[in-house]
Amino acid sequence: MAKITYIEHGGKEHVVEVASGLTVMEGARDNGIPGIEADCGGACACSTCHVYVDAAWVEKVPAKDAMEEDMLDFAFEPDAATSRLTCQMKVTDDLDGLVVRMPEKQI
Repeated sequence: MAKITYIEHGGKEHVVEVASGLTVMEGARDNGIPGIEADCGGACACSTCHVYVDAAWVEKVPAKDAMEEDMLDFAFEPDAATSRLTCQMKVTDDLDGLVVRMPEKQI
């Protein structure tokens, strides 16, 4: 289990425990966190689960692969350093304390 903090664009925080093996996107979906739409259901075929990883976590999360990099080009205001697709971030105990912020909107 990992405790993950999801911060809506307006600043509201949601702290939830997410089981290891799920994705950060599934943790948001399963806990009704607004701001992560996940239209493709986690297939890395859209960018509607885009978040900004807190700067303190950028070096701690697994690296992006080429497919995620390509899909981030379609995200709303992607940031090269902090933007991630939550469907591509597998939860492990190492992510306990992870903080992600939602963009203003998903496209």
